[in-house]
Amino acid sequence: MDIKIRKYKSGDCGAMAKLFYDTVHSVNAKDYTKQQLDAWATGTVDEKAWDAAFREHDTMIAECDGEIVGFGDMTEDGYLDRLYVHKDFQRRGIGTVLCDFLERGCGAPAFRVHASITARPFFEAQGYTVVKKQQVTRGGVALTNFVMEK
Repeated sequence: MDIKIRKYKSGDCGAMAKLFYDTVHSVNAKDYTKQQLDAWATGTVDEKAWDAAFREHDTMIAECDGEIVGFGDMTEDGYLDRLYVHKDFQRRGIGTVLCDFLERGCGAPAFRVHASITARPFFEAQGYTVVKKQQVTRGGVALTNFVMEK
């Protein structure tokens, strides 16, 4: 498996939206209800807004044979906004590589993330600790996540 890490391009956004939806609805299904998954990842994203955020943040793409298999984006103040790995490429180190790459490229003294129940063990393995457990509301549906810092 040959994984390449590269900078985000605006043309990536559609594939990233699909990866996001598929990952949430498969990987996170063990920790969230169907109603919660549907509220979190509706199947449509505002690609214009996503593209603007991805261009503003440090956004990295993981590719395997030309297919996007993961992505992550971090703000300049160290907030890891999104980190998703394709459902068929889980547990192959892609998330770790993306996370490390984003952290190394950021000049912030500390890093923050809002981690799902599913992602919490991953971030703990990366050295993040839970600051607080919280409920967020998406489409009128409550979801549990964790504010974590490193």
